[in-house]
Amino acid sequence: MLKKFLICAMLAIVPVVSNAANKQKADEPVVHLTDEEIYTELQKLALVFETARDNFVEEADEKKMLEAAMNGMLAELDPHSSYLNADDFKDFNDKTQGEFGGLGIQITSDRGAIRVISPIDDTPAYKAGIKAGDYITKIDDEQVFDMTLNQAVKKMKGRPGTRVKLTVIGEDNEPRTLTLKRDIIKVKSVKFRELQLADSDEDSPKIGYIRISEFGATTVKELTDAVKKLEKSGVVGYVLDVRNNPGGYLTAAIGVSDTFLDSGEIVSTRGKEKTDIERNFATAGDLTNGKPIVVLINHGSASASEIVAGALQDNARALVMGSQSFGKGSVQQQKPLGDGTAIHITIARYFTPSGRSIQNEGITPDVEVLQSRVKVLEKRDSDYSEASFKNSLKNEDAKKSKKSKSTDTKSKNDDDDVDEKDLTESEKDARDYQLQRGLSMVIAMTKMQMTADDRRAAVDAENAEKERAKSDPKKKDIKK
Repeated sequence: MLKKFLICAMLAIVPVVSNAANKQKADEPVVHLTDEEIYTELQKLALVFETARDNFVEEADEKKMLEAAMNGMLAELDPHSSYLNADDFKDFNDKTQGEFGGLGIQITSDRGAIRVISPIDDTPAYKAGIKAGDYITKIDDEQVFDMTLNQAVKKMKGRPGTRVKLTVIGEDNEPRTLTLKRDIIKVKSVKFRELQLADSDEDSPKIGYIRISEFGATTVKELTDAVKKLEKSGVVGYVLDVRNNPGGYLTAAIGVSDTFLDSGEIVSTRGKEKTDIERNFATAGDLTNGKPIVVLINHGSASASEIVAGALQDNARALVMGSQSFGKGSVQQQKPLGDGTAIHITIARYFTPSGRSIQNEGITPDVEVLQSRVKVLEKRDSDYSEASFKNSLKNEDAKKSKKSKSTDTKSKNDDDDVDEKDLTESEKDARDYQLQRGLSMVIAMTKMQMTADDRRAAVDAENAEKERAKSDPKKKDIKK
């Protein structure tokens, strides 16, 4: 009975290899084993298990050995496939329903280390300054190189209020130690508000800002409610912010894209077989009524975020701004094994409407805007202008200009030493260079759209006048 179970369920443990080795191996043709050869290898695997269990110097934990074996083989397929024991499977389902315990961080395995895809907004990881692309090398002073991805996740989870110590290496390659307090992570995936350009006057256009932090079960409903409220407030366009959004449900990404599209393909998923293609299309009805949209992406925008950005970009519905996205173009699915456990496995790749595969490439923004910090180098109103000359002519039609609240170019927003935690939300918005560029672009697109609409209306009016002239004999006589 034991050997029958081992032949059916045991999987091989494999070492972690580098990206270069993975690429070289991927380029080589797969040599398939015969059924007889597979059976022989599985018998060998059973023998390895029994020999290790009986001869290891300490008492062996059979369950851990078997789970590690299953995780090992699935990890060899790609970084996103894994075995989920009963606790892992329950945690996964709890997370996707919108509330779970931990640090609020999305991670993946990379060359034996744990790499951050993205922290989730307003969570302990986010507040501690962990960023997309950071490497976690130690958890509570224990090296992660010998851990599976699920083991690392388990070590970071714990009772709310307890602390965990992480060693993190960022872009500067300098390790830093952070102590984070675990918390219940309540995920509200959509936040929204009306925004105006920083330092603009009160009459400047209002723009709908929508931030999606991840794609969960309630995202589409939250987004629909947000758009309806913003539409009632009279915004002229939208900035859709999916920066540092690690992804989530494919169905949520399709629903979000459909919110802004009136027609067209959203995404296609292609499985192992050439005929295994599924295409998803938008349904009629753009909730924003065709208003201009700018989508903000960065290196932390992955998976479902890239589906949305790619769909709106390829359908010419939105302008994509920011930096190159993460490049996760694969679809995972849970395959329950019937005993409370499951396999989390990659089942397909996804492609944008134009047929682009995003895997390892990402979405290239239409306008690259790297996050920067800008200082004001001149005042809004200059002391030197035509108006400064003695006896200059007055503009009788000019409205009285509203004086700026402050003429000091050195403000809190310009101070590089200001801690982000001490800033108000509006001050953070003003310091967010990518966001401000996005808002400016929406205003520009609105003006261009109005110009085009006006031109089209003028042409239509002219054509209508010609038609009336043709049908009116009196006008013909007058022309003669």
